[in-house]
Amino acid sequence: MSQPTSPHTPQSAASLLDYIKALPQYLMPGHLISRLTHRFTRIEQPAIKNPFTRWFAATFKIDMAEAANGDLTSYRHFNAFFTRELRPGLRPVCPQKNALACPVDGRVSQAGAIREGRVFQAKGHDYSLQTLLGGEADLAAEFSQGHFTTIYLSPRDYHRIHMPCSGRLREMIHVPGRLFSVNPATTRVIPGLFARNERVVSIFDTEFGPMAMVKVGAVNVGSIETVWAGEVTPPAGSSVQRWQYSAEQAITLAKGEEMGRFNMGSTVVLVMANPQWQWQAEFQPELAVKLGQCIALLED
Repeated sequence: MSQPTSPHTPQSAASLLDYIKALPQYLMPGHLISRLTHRFTRIEQPAIKNPFTRWFAATFKIDMAEAANGDLTSYRHFNAFFTRELRPGLRPVCPQKNALACPVDGRVSQAGAIREGRVFQAKGHDYSLQTLLGGEADLAAEFSQGHFTTIYLSPRDYHRIHMPCSGRLREMIHVPGRLFSVNPATTRVIPGLFARNERVVSIFDTEFGPMAMVKVGAVNVGSIETVWAGEVTPPAGSSVQRWQYSAEQAITLAKGEEMGRFNMGSTVVLVMANPQWQWQAEFQPELAVKLGQCIALLED
């Protein structure tokens, strides 16, 4: 069943070119390509890493004035450059207590309410919230009346992920899957894309109710890290893995604090269980967003 549209889910139709671009991905060895990329991006020889880093920065127009370290050649390897820190204070976090801060730099893909356990992806496509979160019905039920947003990170964006509000980690779930591209064209044509790709789900308890941060892998994104567990993938594995965190372990992260990163670009899906969240009026698909800006307010 397709999810009804809303002001936050406009009808942008897929084109024939989108389908032509997506078709080869069904045959592409996504995990093999991503593992090779993983190795290449950690080469430390200056004769290899430096020219590639310069080419990448020029091609994608990376603004090194925003980086804490502006020297392209000083990074240990390309991945260290790709996951570079920002200058302190560059992304102020919205101070309102009842506001969600944007967790990443990127571009809004979709935002809206979860309806009948389905999450809207693009015109003609939605997917199961339960599948997205790893298949457990009780967990999905906690978020069934909530809201979601999907934000795409392009290669030029800052690739660390931060907390939209303060929370205590309850569970982490690694869900193996495909590694399709997550660019806008692919999103428009591959059914259930974000619930098919490999992903790492982090469940937090917050003062506003449960929060799920889903870090979706993609081709060339064979590595997702969290600040508490380090590199979660690779290896990919073949079955869903779950890690439970008790209150005594006290893994608590403050609003705006780093919680993970993508080693190469991808997508985050943020799911809030509380039905009282309201996305900001300007928070529409295709909007370029920055880490820390206010994206939603909790109704009184």
